[in-house]
Amino acid sequence: MIPSSPAAPPRLGRRRRLELPPPLAADAGYDAVALPERQGRQVMELLPRAGCVYSASGRWWWIVPPRSDSGLNWPQIAEYSVGAVLTGAPERNAAAEGPRLIHRPEGTVPYTHPLVLHIAVCAVAGVSPSWPD
Repeated sequence: MIPSSPAAPPRLGRRRRLELPPPLAADAGYDAVALPERQGRQVMELLPRAGCVYSASGRWWWIVPPRSDSGLNWPQIAEYSVGAVLTGAPERNAAAEGPRLIHRPEGTVPYTHPLVLHIAVCAVAGVSPSWPD
């Protein structure tokens, strides 16, 4: 009889942080807001200006100032990431490596304005912008 071995621990998703391209910097830090790619394309068309935007695992990620979740109720289609740290299933092939920068701002500010982004996300989601009481 072969002795049973303990079950292997579940494989946890890989954690990685969205890194700003040089020479852009955010000394105060930054967070990120994600949407599925289809809605992300729609939001980009509504924004007058966008900061850094990344594509990763079928989602588009906007860099926003830290604590941009404070005072805003992001619609359910949005995912908010403190510190712009992404987690997900382990990558299985080279083509699905890390996040890819798909939009770089013209200036030196890496952020998308969170209120403008919030309103655009709400418009695409078909909900009215709302703020906590």
